[in-house]
Order: sequence, then C-alpha cells, then structure tokens
Amino acid sequence: MRRYTLLAGFTLLELTIVTVIIGILASMAAPNVQRVREKALVARAIGDMKAIEVELNQYTANNMLPPDDLTVIERETLLDPWGHPYAYAKIAGAGKGGKGGFRKDKFLVPLNSDFDLYSMGPDGQSKAPLSSPVSKDDIIRANDGGYMGVAALF
Repeated sequence: MRRYTLLAGFTLLELTIVTVIIGILASMAAPNVQRVREKALVARAIGDMKAIEVELNQYTANNMLPPDDLTVIERETLLDPWGHPYAYAKIAGAGKGGKGGFRKDKFLVPLNSDFDLYSMGPDGQSKAPLSSPVSKDDIIRANDGGYMGVAALF
C-alpha cells in the first residue's frame, strides 16, 4: 500500500499576486532612486567646485589676482558629473565693466566679486542671469563662495 503525501507549494495565483505586489513596490521606489541620484550628482559638482575654489584662492593669495583661466591650476579638463567642463571667469582686476558675461542674480547684480565658477548642470546650457530658464539647473558659486548649490534655490 502506497502513501501519498501532499506536497506543499505555491499556486499560480499566489505567485501572480506576489509578482504584482513586487512590481507595485518597484514602481513606487523608482522616482525616489532617480531623485537620490540627482542629489548625488549635484553634491559631486559642489565638491568639485569647492576643491577648485580652494586652489583658486591659493593661487590668488600667492599672486594677488585670480588666474585668467583654469589651465593655470591644471583644472581645465575636469568635467562636471554631466560631462561638461566647469565654467570659470575672472572678475577681480577685469576693469569696471569686466567682460559683461559674469553671472548675475534676478536683480542683475553680479554673484561674485572675485571670480565666477559654475557647472552648467544637466542640460549643459547657461546664460549670465539666473532668471533665464536654462540657468535654473546650474550649480553656482555665489556671494564669493558663501553659497554653492543649485541656481534655482539661490
């Protein structure tokens, strides 16, 4: 006489329900992952800019004026997290009007008095006034280094 034992297992319906639940949870997590990724890229850009700022300030302390470009401190090839070179413009000693392309806030007041340093952000586009729509995602240095972050939050 044979004895048959019942094998415990999952039914097709139970597996389908679990798969649907996992799919719902994954779809809820995806936007959060993207948001965290963007914050990490911004943090990396800010870190790079702070390192460049330290080197520029050391150069300025030794030479009385900021350098004309980033080649002097060998940072001209450094790319931001989105693959674009960091933008730099010397302001101090540039004369009354300067080059005219300096970054300005929404009141068209220059952001810095010594030098401009910024990343053009994810879109790779930028214009001098922060009020321009293409400048909202830029990572900027303002108030002579007192603020570093997203232009839209300044």
